[in-house]
Parts: sequence; structure tokens; C-alpha cells
Amino acid sequence: MAPVVRFLLIALQLVGPCGAAGAALPLVINTWAFRKATETAWRTLQLGGSELDAVEKGCGQCEVDQCDGSVGYGGSPDESGETTLDAMIMDGNTMEVGAVADLRHVKNAIGVARKVIEHTKHTLLVGESATLFAVRMGFPYEDLTTQRSLSIYSRWLNQSCQPNYWKNVVPDSSKSCGPYKRLEKVSFDEGTISQRNIHSHDTIGMVVIGKSGTVASGTSTNGGVHKIPGRVGDSPIAGAGSYADSTAGGAAATGDGDTMMRFLPSYQAVEYMRMGTDPTVACQKVISRIQKHVPEFFGAVICANTTGSYGMYLAHQTNFVHPDLVTDMQNLWWTLKQQSLITP
Repeated sequence: MAPVVRFLLIALQLVGPCGAAGAALPLVINTWAFRKATETAWRTLQLGGSELDAVEKGCGQCEVDQCDGSVGYGGSPDESGETTLDAMIMDGNTMEVGAVADLRHVKNAIGVARKVIEHTKHTLLVGESATLFAVRMGFPYEDLTTQRSLSIYSRWLNQSCQPNYWKNVVPDSSKSCGPYKRLEKVSFDEGTISQRNIHSHDTIGMVVIGKSGTVASGTSTNGGVHKIPGRVGDSPIAGAGSYADSTAGGAAATGDGDTMMRFLPSYQAVEYMRMGTDPTVACQKVISRIQKHVPEFFGAVICANTTGSYGMYLAHQTNFVHPDLVTDMQNLWWTLKQQSLITP
């Protein structure tokens, strides 16, 4: 086993018996060390809320806390300097999904996604129309820009708009800002791998399993920093960002959303668990499938089945364990159960 993955499994043993059979329910699990979000979801369950309530409140806590600057308002400005939000929530009993993408001027993206389930026959609303829907549902119209996001944007402009997501354009996007125009001759050379920092955690993904095995999942993010306006990643896409099915389990993904949404890793992981695959192995299998096509992919998937067994797998670009990556892996997720430090 590669050193990175071996260390990761050790880190998971610090918080619970990874993959243990017959683990007690309920269960709350999420990507990254967003403990306050996990605690909020757990508390919601203990106060009698549903699994869907717990996902909404847990992810909503991260939106308020602006977790890592990659969730909620005031983070990840696009290349025009604006922060926009993506979110989804899924009910594993009814298979209903509510999602919003490219949401502007509304802070509680996961809350708006919940309203898509409750008040429409649709699944996904986008852009300014999603904002109009949110306002009609009673959400306040607010500025998502902060001094921090303005500072990030200003630094990027001063660095000749590096890095960015353009290719095959003029002027040369690796050396200068736009506006860009297409090259007449398109190159299919992969070119330089994105300079995306390993700390660019772009999503909270959460899976909640109730005492009876009912599953719900959700995500919330402000997307890739300096993204092209209008870009939507995996987070609000059912089966990509997360997936829930109360007959099998739930999964959520984090990392390079432009890559992950092509493979539907959360859906595939749940289907593996439906066939009896251990959650850790299910996560590993979907990551391995992505890496066959995109060897430099960096991301992770968390998985939990309806018995309360859970696991995860991290894609890594190298077997060298950088100290920053070790710290990230130690803090990758939190899991809370009946035997945890949080008591009912």
C-alpha cells in the first residue's frame, strides 16, 4: 500500500473502527475537518430532526462559518471577482434531489436546495433564476463579496491572472489576463497541470444515516477559485457530489469537480455497497477508475452503508508524503456516533 494511503487509514482509526461491521447508528460523516458542521448535524438528529434536516443544518453551518474559505460567502471569487454558490441535498427514501448552481446573492445555498425539493417538481435551478426563486422562498438578497474575497481577487489580477482555467486561447492564458479569444488551431496537449493548491478543499460533502438506516446526503461549495463565470462542478450534481439510497448507503466526494462529475463517483460507490462491497473498498474502486483516465487526479470519496460501516479513499499524485498533506489527511473528516464524545 502506498505510504499516503497507509497513513490515511491510521488517521481514520483515531476516530472510529473504519469499516467495522454492525456499527451503531445513527451516523454523521463528512469531508474535511469541519467538526462544527458535523456536531450541528448530530445535534439536529438528537433533537428529533430528520436525516434531511441534519444534512441541511450541518452543511448550512459550514456556509455560516465559511469553512476553509471554500464553502459559503466571501470565498473562491471567480475571474470576475464574484462569489457564487453550488449545493445539493438528497433524500435516500424518496430519491428526491434539490440542487442549485451558480447561485448569486443568497448565502444559504443548501437551504435553497431543500426548497427545490419541497416547493417545485424540478431537481436543479441555476444562476440568476435560482436567486429569484430563493428570494421568492424568503431568503434574503445579500452581497456575497467580502474584503477577503476582494483581496484574493486583487492578488490574482496582480499575478497576471495565474492560475486560470483557459486553454487554446489568445492571448496566452498561461502568461496574461484576458479577455481571451479562441485559437484557430486547437491543441490537444494536456499542458501544465493546474496549480491548484492541496488546501483548495472545494466542498463539504455529508452523509447522515438515521437509527433505522434512512440515508440523506448533501454538499455545499463556492466552487473553484478563479473559475470561469458560469462554471458548475460536481457538487450540485446528484451521483457526482453526493448520493443517497436508503436501501444501500450514501457517499460524497471532494476534490477536482470538473474531473469527478464525468465519473459519478458517489453513485458508483453506493452501487458497489449495494452489491455488498465494504465501504472503504467501494471508495477505492471509484477513485481507481478515475485515476485510470486521469492519473494526476486529486480528490477523495467518503462512503457509509446502512449498517453504519464507513470508509474513505484519497487519490494522490505521488507516494511522497509532504508535511502539509499529512496535516490535511489527519484532519480529513470527522465522524460522530453514539459512542462518540458527543452524547445524546
